[in-house]
Amino acid sequence: MSANRMNPNAANFANELRARFPGCEVHVADPRGEITLQTPSGGWLEVARALRDEFDFEQCVDVSGIDYLGYGSDEWDTDVSSQGFSRGVEGRGPGRFKWGEAFTEQAPQPIGVEQVEAVQGRRFAAVAHLLSVSRNQRLRLREFCADDSLPAVDSLTSVWAGTDWFEREAFDLFGIVFRGHPDLRRILTDYGFVGHPFRKDFPLIGNVEVHYDAERQRVVYGPVTSVEPRVGVPRVVREDSRMDTASGEAKDMKINGGAR
Repeated sequence: MSANRMNPNAANFANELRARFPGCEVHVADPRGEITLQTPSGGWLEVARALRDEFDFEQCVDVSGIDYLGYGSDEWDTDVSSQGFSRGVEGRGPGRFKWGEAFTEQAPQPIGVEQVEAVQGRRFAAVAHLLSVSRNQRLRLREFCADDSLPAVDSLTSVWAGTDWFEREAFDLFGIVFRGHPDLRRILTDYGFVGHPFRKDFPLIGNVEVHYDAERQRVVYGPVTSVEPRVGVPRVVREDSRMDTASGEAKDMKINGGAR
């Protein structure tokens, strides 16, 4: 299938969603036909109930959080090339800072050239992945949190009871509050843990390290001193790049071979 052709089944379903939910945004990722229904702030509980009752989405497979801080910015050159990626990292991107430091800005490639202002209410989002067995259809439901300082959305436990632990996980790791959740508390991190480790402004090395103090004869917490922050892989936002990669390699071969 050509990358420019829309999956007909996805197109029909997307139009059906647009007609039923005119206040929502419908995004289709082609050629895969993946559909995202984005609800306005405060609207996804009502939309979720309609998707269950009217569109036969019997199951919510997962609920997760997303932190868009730094989304789309590269730490090094990721242009298509047969020579691989550049490793000239500049600045402190999300996760690449030590204890006591902080991520301070979002910047396009190359990082550090120009600051990009973060849009209020567009940093955190909650995403639910839905499955309709009877229609053989999947759908991604997303809502951005209106307040970045205290991100919150409505709980989906009244629609799909199985989202209970999923929402607790998103609360624990991203700090997203699910209003109306029957037992919203941490589920993965330890008692007394400070912060939310999947947020982009949380250091990859953590804020504290634990070791046994022989003199005190107990476990103690302290600033991280034994680990240096690093990011192992480039953060690249792009669709399937196989054709671009092949084109870039062919171009490099012509230049290196002396062709004009």
